[in-house]
Amino acid sequence: MPRLGIVEGSFEALVEEAEAAPIEGWDFTWLKGRATEERPSWGYSGLLAERAKNVSSLLDLQTGGGELLGSLPRLAPLTVATEGWEPNVRRAAHRLHPRRAWVVVAQEDRPMLPFGSGTFDLIVSRHPVATWWDEVARVLRPGGRYLSQQVGPHSMQEVTEFFMGPQPATSPRSPELARERSTGAGLRVENLKMERLRATFADVGAVVYFLRLVIWTVPDFSVAKYRDRLTALHEEITTNGPFVAHATRFLIEATKPA
Repeated sequence: MPRLGIVEGSFEALVEEAEAAPIEGWDFTWLKGRATEERPSWGYSGLLAERAKNVSSLLDLQTGGGELLGSLPRLAPLTVATEGWEPNVRRAAHRLHPRRAWVVVAQEDRPMLPFGSGTFDLIVSRHPVATWWDEVARVLRPGGRYLSQQVGPHSMQEVTEFFMGPQPATSPRSPELARERSTGAGLRVENLKMERLRATFADVGAVVYFLRLVIWTVPDFSVAKYRDRLTALHEEITTNGPFVAHATRFLIEATKPA
């Protein structure tokens, strides 16, 4: 992973630029040269392409702007993506409709998927806000597979605690909790692994942009509310170099018994 130098600029200019940057989709290209994050060793996009190679029906839950699904070399004859945020729905539709994939509006906080039971051979989801395991199990066909890369416990905790102070030792994003809930829904877990990944931010604007996009890191974030902490962060980066944090990711793969 490349090391970053400090991105030059005044506090006001860096923050203003980050606040004005568009955040539609699950797209981090704006951060190129300003932030880095290691990638998990399992290579989720490659795994997804391999699992999707021969299926006849595929469902991508919480697709964002359809970036990952749209990059697959092959889409199943029946490919459906769900998304709940309207700007992302439009973005995903623009990307996926030319490839004959459907985009369905489905809110992440509603534990009901608008599909019949046993519809899909493969269900996938990268970084879901929530996973409704009973619904995943219901719409999978017998013998079908669920593949997901999820945010792990205490991900980017250094960023969260810089702004919000010490956080609880427990986390609802535990891979073992995911195992428990998936098996409770009748699925059989075949693969479960987690990694801790180094991340760096080269300027305060990169942090502002990240917090606008990854809203659960500091749930009540706004520049106005956290201006004092942002000022302190700008001074720290200017003095000591890029701010270092650690993301956690876990991979879970489960099948529905035939």
